[in-house]
Amino acid sequence: MDTNKMREQFEAYRDKRNAELEAEGHKPGSRWHISNAHYPTWEASRDAVVVELPAKAEPFEAELSATPIYTLKGEGRNAAIAECRAAIEAQGLKVAP
Repeated sequence: MDTNKMREQFEAYRDKRNAELEAEGHKPGSRWHISNAHYPTWEASRDAVVVELPAKAEPFEAELSATPIYTLKGEGRNAAIAECRAAIEAQGLKVAP
């Protein structure tokens, strides 16, 4: 998810909240200031989230093998980690290298 999508999410929440504030009698003229004051804080909170995934499986040397090989379990683990990374990054969050 890019920052435009995150901003759209923020603005949708802001619009809902502003309607609630107006229903409570707050003046709509303050909306611009509120959203522009709080968006950078919200964006920074998203930037602060960094997900750390488990380590990938390492190759192991078979006794008679001249090249490193992976177990099938290791290949599945590495594929799952890659899929998790893609899903997390698609939500606009960061994954530690």
